[in-house]
Amino acid sequence: MRYEKGHKAATHDNIVRIAAKSIRKKGLEGTGIATLMADAGLTHGAFYAHFESKDQLLDEAIAHAMDESRGLLERTAESEGGGLEPFIRAYLSPLHRDKPSLGCAVAALVAEVARRPVGLRKTLTARMDMLTELIAQRLPGNAAIESRRETARGIFALMVGTLQLARAVPNKELSEQMLEQGVANALALAKSAK
Repeated sequence: MRYEKGHKAATHDNIVRIAAKSIRKKGLEGTGIATLMADAGLTHGAFYAHFESKDQLLDEAIAHAMDESRGLLERTAESEGGGLEPFIRAYLSPLHRDKPSLGCAVAALVAEVARRPVGLRKTLTARMDMLTELIAQRLPGNAAIESRRETARGIFALMVGTLQLARAVPNKELSEQMLEQGVANALALAKSAK
């Protein structure tokens, strides 16, 4: 059977999109090739026409998930004036807490990625650097760019940890208090940037 030009690339991209959502919801180990391929309307055997290994798929899925997160956070912040506070509030929101399959891959996967091959860790780190750069650009003051990046890394680490903890606790009231305190702490750290 002959397919139109671009069919293989479109199918590949669809598999990556499905995997990006799955890894944020179920984790790296909870995401199986057979299920992903079935969700894409393909057989398990078709996987190897698109990827050399599961690690290749995971690498592409992590990159895609992080790019989606960055775009969503950027659009949210821009729609509310482009400042740092809307960016932080969008990240530390109950919606983001409750929808990990649509959220930040760092918060969803960091513990698992730390145990994976260096290639996956490099992909996550590169995309994480893009997010911290968005924070650095929104910091107040006129500090040197490296100082802004260091502060941005601290803010991002605080945001990721806060989101992970807010997802872990079963008490919604406590979870929401954690999110609000995380916003306050991240904003205080931003104000301390010189």
